[in-house]
Amino acid sequence: MSAASFGVTDFVGGVAARQVAALRVIMISTPVSMLLIGGLAAMSGGSVTPNAAIYGALGGISQAIGIWWFFSALGSGPISVVSPLAALVDASVPVGFGLFSGEHLSTIAMVGIAVALTAVVLISREATDADSQPLRFTRKVAWLTIGSGVALGLNFVCIDHTEVQSRLWPLLFARAAATVLVVGVAAATRNATPPSGFPLRLALIAGVLDTAANVTMVLTLHTSLLSLGSVLISLYPAATVVLAVVVLRERVHRWQVVGMVLAAIAVTMITNG
Repeated sequence: MSAASFGVTDFVGGVAARQVAALRVIMISTPVSMLLIGGLAAMSGGSVTPNAAIYGALGGISQAIGIWWFFSALGSGPISVVSPLAALVDASVPVGFGLFSGEHLSTIAMVGIAVALTAVVLISREATDADSQPLRFTRKVAWLTIGSGVALGLNFVCIDHTEVQSRLWPLLFARAAATVLVVGVAAATRNATPPSGFPLRLALIAGVLDTAANVTMVLTLHTSLLSLGSVLISLYPAATVVLAVVVLRERVHRWQVVGMVLAAIAVTMITNG
């Protein structure tokens, strides 16, 4: 559920970002998500613990920085390299942290994780556009790509460090911190003008979808091992690809089809392992 929600959110946000600067879209969707999560947190109850505030805020900042660096890498380097590498690092960070922390997995689950990581890379691949100006994978692009993957992966680790009894309060602190950061960066880079018309409606929808994605993410991480829950969530590019094909009539690369088949196999192995 969380993977599907993140995938749909990325699709909607991506469509909006084709018409206006991505930062202007995030500047709307993030505060909207914060308000919705605040209402849900108040209704669901739970305890506002120090871990919820600290790790929630750190997770929100980490996620916001990761998204910013990821878009910067996509704008400066080859998508066919940036996207799968960032996705692989994003998925690997919480898996590695979970295993390092002493999580014990069955052999089937371990193989499932390996299959899932392969699926993430394949699904995130983009076909090279021969008519476009080739972009080099420079050292700067490499650092932005790896940095974005690490930052996005650390968001899972931070949320996993919050207590179950805190329920949705970590998300509120995460979105509040992310909102402050995004608005500050938007103002500093002169991208503080809100979008209007269709991009604005998409940004608002993205905020609602982001709320659903993050709520289900917390529920997943609070009820499963970090290494298993995070890798299942990291399969979200599959939903984005499916929507791009169905709605935008984009051509799907054959390796993306292979990746989606592997993703289905990985989900089965992990959930039954």
